[in-house]
Amino acid sequence: MRRVPAARAAAVGPPARGRPGHPVRTRTAHRYAAVLAAGLLVPLPLAGCSSDQGRTDSAAPARDPGEIRTTDRQQISTGGTLRWAVDAAPGTLNVFQPDADEASRRVAGATLPTLFTLDAQGEPKPDEDYLRGAEVTSTEPRQTVVYKLAPKARWNDGRRISAADFRAQWKALRGKNDAYWTARNAGYDRIRTVRKGEGPGEVEVVFNKPYADWRSLFAPLYPKQTMGNPSAFNDGARKKLPASAGPFRVARAGGKGKTVLERDPRWWGSRPKLERIELKPVPQGKRAKALREGEVDLARIDARTAEKIESAGSLGGPGHPHRKGERADHDTAAAGARRAAKLPKGVRALRKYEVRKAMEPAYTQLALNGASGPLSDERVRRAVARALDRDELASEALHGTGLPDEPLGNHLRMANQDGYKDNSKAVGGKDLDSAQSLLAEAGWETGGGILRGAGRGHGKSGGDGAEGADGPGNGAGKSGGKQGQGGPAEPPSGAGKGNVSGVPRFRAEAQAAAVALSPRQLEQVVDRPLSLTTSTTVQRGALLAQAAQARLAAAEESGGKRALSRARSAQTVARDVRAQGREMRLLSTGRAAAVRTKEGKPLALRFVLPDGDNSRRIRATGKRIAGMLNEVGIRTQIKKVPDESYFKDHIAAGEYDLALYSWPASAYPATDARPIYAKPQPAPDGSLLVEQNYTRVGTDKIDQLFERAAGELDEGRRRELMQKADARIWAVAGSLPLHQNGQLVAADRRLVNAGAFGFADPQYEDIGFTRH
Repeated sequence: MRRVPAARAAAVGPPARGRPGHPVRTRTAHRYAAVLAAGLLVPLPLAGCSSDQGRTDSAAPARDPGEIRTTDRQQISTGGTLRWAVDAAPGTLNVFQPDADEASRRVAGATLPTLFTLDAQGEPKPDEDYLRGAEVTSTEPRQTVVYKLAPKARWNDGRRISAADFRAQWKALRGKNDAYWTARNAGYDRIRTVRKGEGPGEVEVVFNKPYADWRSLFAPLYPKQTMGNPSAFNDGARKKLPASAGPFRVARAGGKGKTVLERDPRWWGSRPKLERIELKPVPQGKRAKALREGEVDLARIDARTAEKIESAGSLGGPGHPHRKGERADHDTAAAGARRAAKLPKGVRALRKYEVRKAMEPAYTQLALNGASGPLSDERVRRAVARALDRDELASEALHGTGLPDEPLGNHLRMANQDGYKDNSKAVGGKDLDSAQSLLAEAGWETGGGILRGAGRGHGKSGGDGAEGADGPGNGAGKSGGKQGQGGPAEPPSGAGKGNVSGVPRFRAEAQAAAVALSPRQLEQVVDRPLSLTTSTTVQRGALLAQAAQARLAAAEESGGKRALSRARSAQTVARDVRAQGREMRLLSTGRAAAVRTKEGKPLALRFVLPDGDNSRRIRATGKRIAGMLNEVGIRTQIKKVPDESYFKDHIAAGEYDLALYSWPASAYPATDARPIYAKPQPAPDGSLLVEQNYTRVGTDKIDQLFERAAGELDEGRRRELMQKADARIWAVAGSLPLHQNGQLVAADRRLVNAGAFGFADPQYEDIGFTRH
């Protein structure tokens, strides 16, 4: 059975290595690039392949990655076309080129061999459609890996997959020939030689030095015609493939239109259920419209669109009266159809979809540029870390997704990955007293000035706030919660833990601040402000929270999706009012206005955020962060820039102090994450070689731990080294992970074995539509 690589990187990243017109800014080219504005682009690991060769059509797949509606093949219709929304047409069909994108990797996954793939926990498994086995056969004098290829594994031009294909790919990607416009060479540069093995169909790969992540190589594997010379590599594979070896083949690619994949009759594995796959370019901002018009069957969406789909699915459905007083015979299909027919056309169209969810193999971080300015002092970076309430930031960012909202505690492993451990204690959690002490120790004193407009505009989901000459209109986030700080009490210990919607934390805060009122009393007071004073605004927010809690409990008991949606909307209103109360309290105490100074200069940080329509959530997170930093006297100057220039002109160029962006996770962190955290090195011209470490913060010890882990073949010791590296990355406080990203996918209700894949790779031959 066939499994595929998904997108390892966004199209936004460092320039191509050696390509004309693209200056080299990094020491080497690497596996993936940063992702703009969490959730806007899809950063999934480029996996290897695996299979369950010999599985019959009636057997169920062995794993359930995210929400894909896993279904036996015997229940799936044969034929049909899947219309899959992608951001743009493939820039190239060669995923090893710098301009490879989401569509490039979808094509590769369906048409090319990948020797290992990832399961739902991000662990690589061999694909038996291509491999009879693969193992390290010796470590002395050098590590040797022997691949035993499946006898039926052939390119669709009839030639057997062989050592010649492995050798051509190694030579193209090892980094010794600048004529190849390669995006990465990690791992291939450690290979000493590739040769034919002793047995039939065997390939031997010998390494110069031990390499733990050898399973990440040859993923995907291209035919030797593509890798054999620079011209074929650079230009020949941009629009077509000379040969492929997957369940599908390329029927049409190139241009701005849809890319078409068709069932390959020469595929030797399980016959694909679909006849065709169309990769249709639909920008994120136009996907809601495409869904309303029924133009796609599968599309990554944002939380707002997901809510509309879920609301549409609940309207007029069985057990949910369309209007008050309607008689209660609505469990029949006919009654449901009559009610659905009365809905607006756009709402009816959305009812054909459902939202499938997973935790994405990617995380959002607050990046702190340590190259110069106040953040070059580690004490200031650690003070920023201790001013943040990462629990609140994660809860707000993932609110409404129905996914776990815990903060992420690891740079190198996601929460749903094997080997995950929370190492954030190395920098510490929210502690305003400690943050104040660190700033004072670094020479930043209080009482230097007033920050006008502080406290405005925070807490509004997607709002931009006001910005004046003295800085943005940022509000404070959650107040300090410590005695003597003037903030409200913290919720009970553990509130919100282990819940997918953040409801326990919300309820705990409501119960702590609100008085006990009957439902009738609540209705009399929550629809209008009690007064415009701080105390009554805080009280009104608590009452709204109490009312929302009661509505939510009733909705959960009834199971009605519409009632749940309304209850969650009430929660949002309550949060906004409570945020207003907090900002009024901060302004009344003056805590948000005190700006720290040093030698007459204010502690002011440039906070760069993307300005696109699809970046509302990340801007909201940025403003909450700015409000939290106000509490310790750190001024922020928010600069909103176009999405298309956000990464290249600001993050990669180092033109920022604070920024929010996402990194993809990896099954091979010793290889893939190393360039993100490597210590910048001076170049002969006096500049810094930063690789992909755009925070410019690193240490020799972190580099040493990565190097040791990359060569450690014992899995237990390798994981231990990675945990030590992660703890040190936390301690230097250049990158502060906030939360693992959510993955929301709209899928036709009849579409199965597809949706929100999470870490796991799609099994293209099993995707299809049910018979009913």
